[in-house]
Amino acid sequence: MNRCRVVITGMGLISPLPSSLEHFREALVSRKGAVRPFLWSGEAVSSVPIAAPALFEGKIEDFDLHDVAQKKIIKKGLKIMSREIQMAVASSCQALYHANIQLGQFPSQRLGVSFGSDYILTTVDDVIDGIRACCDCSRSSKNPEEILGFDFSRWASEGLTKMQPLWQLKYLTNMPASHIAIINNFHGPSNSITLREASIGACVGESVEIIASGRADIMLVGTTGSRLHPMKMLHAIQQEELTTTECKPFDRYRDGTVLGEGAGSLVLEELEHAQKRGATIWGEVICGSYRTRYDRTKTDRRREVIRSVLCDVLKRSGMEPEQIGHINTHGLGTRDSDHAEALAINDVFGNRKKAIPLSATKGFFGNLGAGSGAVELVASVLALERELLFPTLNFSTPDPECPVTPDQENNTPSGQSFIKIAVNPQSQASAILIRKFR
Repeated sequence: MNRCRVVITGMGLISPLPSSLEHFREALVSRKGAVRPFLWSGEAVSSVPIAAPALFEGKIEDFDLHDVAQKKIIKKGLKIMSREIQMAVASSCQALYHANIQLGQFPSQRLGVSFGSDYILTTVDDVIDGIRACCDCSRSSKNPEEILGFDFSRWASEGLTKMQPLWQLKYLTNMPASHIAIINNFHGPSNSITLREASIGACVGESVEIIASGRADIMLVGTTGSRLHPMKMLHAIQQEELTTTECKPFDRYRDGTVLGEGAGSLVLEELEHAQKRGATIWGEVICGSYRTRYDRTKTDRRREVIRSVLCDVLKRSGMEPEQIGHINTHGLGTRDSDHAEALAINDVFGNRKKAIPLSATKGFFGNLGAGSGAVELVASVLALERELLFPTLNFSTPDPECPVTPDQENNTPSGQSFIKIAVNPQSQASAILIRKFR
């Protein structure tokens, strides 16, 4: 019995780099990073740099739409979409257009979606009127703009009633998949994954199994995330290792990551279905894996779990380490994460005759949260098509404690296959193995 083959037929992204695939590719080739100071009213207000999609404002003009009915649905739904959801929907529109899939072209029951995200937080704009309603009208003598005396006991009767009735729909983590399914009339399998940065492997791995089982012909997969929400930024500044300059994956002098946001989407399709409609094929998904290692001692288990998913995709694919063209690393740029990942890669690939080429895309735009996985995956698919790796930005000095060396040139072959690694702080990791179609 022949194995069902699943291929990539469309891609889309919202990224701190240019969001068209061609311009995204050009930025990677030309080493144009997207990290900039955090500005407020034109002035730098923090020593923490950021990376944001400067041209995406969440307006209907930002969505690549070619169907009037879809445009009406999205325009109506924007008021109940958080920024993460807006980016997810926008990237999915791009991916479906790139795959040349139109609304109503295929039976809706054969089309599904699996989308990953971070946790999504309410913004101040949604609660400010309710907070004001529960405050004493007296004001600070030192600051007339400061209202004193918030009374929480009044919240249920006076505060909550000031909020938009559907406000909570903007922040549910199942809403990216829900909006995408509604807008495109997808009635097939649907799922929402919340593994933060590790989400991409779960979305892709599960969707490959869904297509292989005959439950769908096409799955729209992707991830979305933002580390730039004010409360998320505050959490990160308090708890995470953030650089004050630039993200330097695996470099000896790395000192933290950069906060960013973005989303990416890919169209996965059963091979025969794609060929019958004459679709362009960008790569073949061999398999995906996602696992966790947790214990009550709170020991960092990232090395173990990354090694586990790497071994699993090799075993399931029947491929040897020597057959993998390159690895698209997580490459967070922090001391502990890069150290654990480098050791795990060396555990699995250290005995190769020739060191495996590595790509670390976060040097260009830092950590986009869950959105990183799909955006970085698109980068390596484009590298396969180009047959050359993109350089790793900001790597200059090897670290003796990290037995890996990311590629810094523009002339390293991508090989015929790659593995994408993604891992989150909770020691959940995923890996995806993709091969050039032949």
